[in-house]
Amino acid sequence: MIKILLKKSSIKKSKSQQLTLLALGLKKLNSTVEHILTPSIMGMIKKVSHLLLINK
Repeated sequence: MIKILLKKSSIKKSKSQQLTLLALGLKKLNSTVEHILTPSIMGMIKKVSHLLLINK
């Protein structure tokens, strides 16, 4: 399991990055979700890693 925290806003980011955050389940600032580490989740995290804080 991996915990993902949204630390920076998605305002003025590209539409694909905003949709990636929604796909991860991150809607509000400082919201946290847990996911199982899969290649698809890792790809999404890598795409928006500059907005996230990740704890294993």
